Amino acid sequence: MRTANPALNAKTFESVRSTPYDGVMTIQGTVNKTGIMLLLLIASASWTWKSYYSLGAKAVIPWMTLGIFAGFIIALATIFYKKAAPFTAPVYALAEGLVLGGLSAVLEGRFPGIVIQAVGLTFGTLLFLLMAYKSGAIQATENFKLGVVAATGGIAVVYFITMILRFFGVNVPYIHSSGIVGIGFSLFVVIVAALNLVLDFDFIESAAEAGAPKYMEWYAAFGLMVTLIWLYIEILRLLTKMRERR
Repeated sequence: MRTANPALNAKTFESVRSTPYDGVMTIQGTVNKTGIMLLLLIASASWTWKSYYSLGAKAVIPWMTLGIFAGFIIALATIFYKKAAPFTAPVYALAEGLVLGGLSAVLEGRFPGIVIQAVGLTFGTLLFLLMAYKSGAIQATENFKLGVVAATGGIAVVYFITMILRFFGVNVPYIHSSGIVGIGFSLFVVIVAALNLVLDFDFIESAAEAGAPKYMEWYAAFGLMVTLIWLYIEILRLLTKMRERR
């Protein structure tokens, strides 16, 4: 099984086995845990959103910075110690909410209506791909998985190089601009991020069928949230470029 999601890679379930006392992972249980994480993310995002409009950007930036570093550290801890997922996954959702709430508020101030569009497109894409996957219209074949993994890896390399170059004061032209190339690149990234959801659905279903232990519901929900957050950010990026081009 392949997946481009670093939280749900091919070795995720190899070292974990359930016992009769642990209970086993189910798809419904994973859905429930994902719902809880979404509620936690929305709660913390709402707080930074309101803080931005009542106190200004200076009051929100420290919380966003905390969310970025805390989310990264907690994500690594969750990936390397999966049994902690019932405790770390909810905290990860809260940390990411701090970031998304502030980011969304800033962009909403510049481009009114952009956040509701991004939220609608994110969940619309999630539901569409879930229905397509369940109906068999989209199948996670080995070639499909390989293609998505390769594309995701390529995007990660481009982003990493861009980050390093910006550290030295060099901006990568075209792909991060609001021109045709920049919009096309963001559209490509959004498509790849969306297709990662299909890989996540397939992996979660396979894990449930294999009888992974109960705590893996939280871990699988965490992995799915990683993809959803990435998709939302990339949709925001795409919409921002399109607004700037008007």
